[in-house]
Order: sequence, then C-alpha cells, then structure tokens
Amino acid sequence: RTSIEGTKFVSSTIVQANLAEQPRKIRTTCAELLIQSPPPAVHYPLHIHITIFNKIPVFNMKGGAVTSSSATRAAVVIAAASAAASCSQLASAATPDNVSSRLQIHVPQSLFKADGYDHREALFGVPPYGGSIAQNVYYADSDLCDPTVDTRKGYPIRAKDKDGKMEPWPSPYILMVDRGDCSFVQKVRNAQRSGAAGVIIADNTCLCSDTDCVSANGEDVCQTAEPIMADDGSGQDISIPSFLMFKKDADAVKAELRANHMVQIEMTWALPSPDDRVEYDLWTTPSDLVSRDFQKGFKDVAMALGDRAYFTPHMYIYDGIKSHCQGADGENMCFNLCTNNGRYCATDPDNDLDHGISGADVVRESLRRICIWKHYGESDGIGKEWWDYVAEFLHRCDTPDYFANDDCVADAMKHANVDQERIQRCMLDSGGLEKDAPNSFLDLEMAAQARRGVVVLPTAFVNTVALRGALTSEMVFAAICAGYLDGTEPKICQQCSKCPNEVECVQSGGKCSGGGGGGSGGSVSAHTFFVTLFAVCCAFGGVGFLHWKKTRDDMREQVRGILAEYMPLEDSGDGAMNGSPMDFARGGGSTGLIS
Repeated sequence: RTSIEGTKFVSSTIVQANLAEQPRKIRTTCAELLIQSPPPAVHYPLHIHITIFNKIPVFNMKGGAVTSSSATRAAVVIAAASAAASCSQLASAATPDNVSSRLQIHVPQSLFKADGYDHREALFGVPPYGGSIAQNVYYADSDLCDPTVDTRKGYPIRAKDKDGKMEPWPSPYILMVDRGDCSFVQKVRNAQRSGAAGVIIADNTCLCSDTDCVSANGEDVCQTAEPIMADDGSGQDISIPSFLMFKKDADAVKAELRANHMVQIEMTWALPSPDDRVEYDLWTTPSDLVSRDFQKGFKDVAMALGDRAYFTPHMYIYDGIKSHCQGADGENMCFNLCTNNGRYCATDPDNDLDHGISGADVVRESLRRICIWKHYGESDGIGKEWWDYVAEFLHRCDTPDYFANDDCVADAMKHANVDQERIQRCMLDSGGLEKDAPNSFLDLEMAAQARRGVVVLPTAFVNTVALRGALTSEMVFAAICAGYLDGTEPKICQQCSKCPNEVECVQSGGKCSGGGGGGSGGSVSAHTFFVTLFAVCCAFGGVGFLHWKKTRDDMREQVRGILAEYMPLEDSGDGAMNGSPMDFARGGGSTGLIS
C-alpha cells in the first residue's frame, strides 16, 4: 500500500514529488511522480491523496474548492489517475528497470561471484551498449550531494604529494558514493564533474526480503520494494553510467576499501543477440517534443539497415476507463482529453483545455499513425512512407493551429505518398473514435504498453531492452549494431559503428569522414589510397628535382666566380677565345670545364 499526500497543483507547471530518497517515510518503488496541472480554474490550495491498493489507484482531492467546470475536474482526475497508474506499474514490476547489465568484482578474488552482483541500473546516463568499464573503485566516503567534490579524501588511502595532501583519485576510476539526502541524478552529476568513468551508489537500507541483511544490521526499518534510479527531470547532461548496489554487497565493498585494499569492478552492458536480425521499438506520442529530432532523422538509418532490423512504432494511450474518465452512464467525464466517450485519452500538450491541441487530437493522430504503419510498414519493418509522413507532419502541421487540420494532414499524406482514403477507412474499421465502442488498434497498444511496463516517454527498446540516456539517432544506431549475433552485423554497422558521426556516415553510403570508423568505412578505398600515394610521390619527386637543379646552378655560379677572380685572361687579337680556361666562365657553363 502506497500513499502520497500533500502534492499541490500549481497552475501551468509540472509538479514533481521525488520519493527516491524517503524509504523510511514512504515505502515505494516510485522514484518520481509527474502530474500535469489543471487550468487556473482550481482554487488553491488543492491537495491530492493517492492510494494504491491492490494495484488499483484511488485518489481524493482535499482542500480548496474546485469550480463547477467539468473540464477542470476532468483534468485533475486524469492527471492524478495517470500518475497513480504509472506508479502502480513501477511498484509491481518484477525487474523494474529491465536490467540488461552486469556488475562483477574481479579484485579481490574473495568478492568474486560467478553470476555477478544484483544491482539496479540508472534510468539516465549513456551506457556503452555492447561494451564494459573495468576500473579500480574509490569510495568517496560521502553522499556527494555537495557540488564541490573533494577528490583528496575517501578510500583506499593514497600517497601524499609534495604539499602533504593525499593525492586525488587517479583517473580513470569508478566512484562509490552513499545513497541519501539528494537525488541520484545530483550524485552522479557531481561524480561526473570530478572525473569518474562510472558510479556505484551504495544503498543505505536493507530490502525486507533480504533477511540476512536485516538481521546483520539489527534494524527494524527496511524497504519493502526495490529502489529505482529514476531521472529527476534534469539528467539530460549525464553521460556516464551508474548502478545501485544493495546494502549488504555494498557494505562488503566499503569494508575492503576502508581497509585500504584495492577493489576492481567491471560494469558491463549486453543487449540480447539472438540472431542476425534486431528488433527495435519506439514508444512516444504525436505531441512528444523529445523524440521529434529522432523521428525526423532516423529514416536514412532505417533504410540502410533494411530487413536486418525490424522497427515497430508504438503510440502511448491512457486508459480512460481505468482513469475514471467514463462515467457509469457512459458519459465522457474528461471531455476533450478523450475519445470514444472517455475510453482512450491523452494529456493536453499545451495545458489549455479550451484552446490549442487537445488530448483527443493526440489520440486521433496516434490512431492515424498506427494505421499508416499497418499499411506501409508492418510487412517489412522499415516503413519508408511512415517515416516520410511523420517528417512531413512535423514540418507542416506540428503547431496548435494545424495539428488537427484535415487539409494539413491530407497535404502531409500526399507528400509522403500515403493513400488518405485507405488510412481513413482503416481508422473507421478499427472502431473509430466517435462512439462509445472499443477500438481494436488502441486496445492492442494499451495491452502492449502494460506488458512492456512503459512509464517514461519517449522510450526506445532494442531486442526488448530499454535504452537509457538521450534519444538520438546515433545512440539508437549504436545499440542496434550491438544487438546482432557476433559475426552477423550488417555491412553498414561495420562501416559506421565507430565513426565519429554515425548518421552522416550512413547517409553517405558508409563513407566515414573525420577519422575513426570501423571496417572498410573507417579507412580509405584502394583507389583513393593509390591515387594519394602517387600524388605524394610526384610532389616529393618535384621538390627533389627543383632542389637538385638549384644546387647545381649555385655550384656553377661559385665556380665561375672563382675562375673569374684567379685565372688570367688571354684574349686573341680579334677578341676570340683560344683555349682559355675562362671559356667555361664566359660560356655560361654550356661546356664542360675539362674540355
């Protein structure tokens, strides 16, 4: 049972209640709760009480007076219910973060475990998919909440420098810090600024299921749910990976480090590699801003991968019935946030229920994109027309005035070579969006998001593993290339996976510019190599010839000067020269000196 009390709605803002570091007050796996606020029609203060009982969210509004506006009441209801449902999904997940990583201790041998250490991976940062980080560990002996990190403290003890101070942590290193007092993101950000290659956060509370840990610590307080290293909303600048190690294991590592014994940890990330084809998914909404650049720029990569990678786009839809947006009499209680009399809902992108883009507009565009994929992408997993339509829509219609404009949508379809009548018929045949009737495609999307446990948007999956960090074309391409069975990578991965700009390499047909690169794409072709070698040889040959010619002329000038100064001049009566050594000097070197 999880209770979240005292969360206040503020007009036109996103309210965050960070619960990650409150295990003794609120026992929950929900690291953050994001609730979109209703319009200013709500009189403050307004408090929301959310209780999750048997996975069912129950919520009550306390304090303040809500106006008679049904739309205002609906905004509060769907926001609170959606947040509670997301929290419930996190709490009930068997492996909350779908760990695809491995944590192992190689030194000392006494801490080595054949199966590695149980841990939780951060939902922020950029892991090196398909790679690993194996470095010595230093314990900061701090929670690292202070931005000014003292790199000269901690364990193991190092030698002192000429000023008598302990030397800083020698790079590269993995830093272990204590949990508590601030968010995970803040800790990892400070560690990143100090030069750490990775971070291990040592848990400070035993899991209730770990009876050995509870008995060893002699504490009555324990956390019933596994912690999640969630992003607090500011983790876009984090580029290093981080793990959370459970208390019992972390205490053993800290004991070794405090005893001034070196500990070496390896952090490994592996994507499932079942065969020579990778499957990747994208969960987003048509109003999502974060995935916009990815959807505009990934088409060339998808086309280059061809049938070696199968893509499936998913649209995130809120279940209006579970969110109580459909009344007992079938009435739509959430109005323009939902379609089908409150069955399928989406949040209002501009937080203005009376103007701009509505939640129902987002649901309609979601269904349209699902139908376009069904007809133009599902058969081959590439979906050229789907990518073209999304790019055209973002270019032409992604504004409040044109988002739901039928003429703009028709124009985008025309430029993407999508049959408008065919898509419209698909939307109607699936159940439509007007009546109180189920829509088969939207029901499938909601069932898929429940199975996958999607909470954060946007989210990309490669071989069923959620990708961490910023959603970029380069990151997704690298993860896809790491997901193939060894030796089965497509040529474009061999050419561009190690290129400084992978997407540019793909767009140029596998030609890597700016150095680096892997395979043939990382080096020059044979033709270019030999042409360049011939040009270099000609250049050096030309320079050598000019140098030889200049040296010869200088030597002859010197010889002529010497002869002109020391040799007697014997001129014949008629001014001609008869065998004089000065013939050479006067002849400008056209004849040999000996002759």
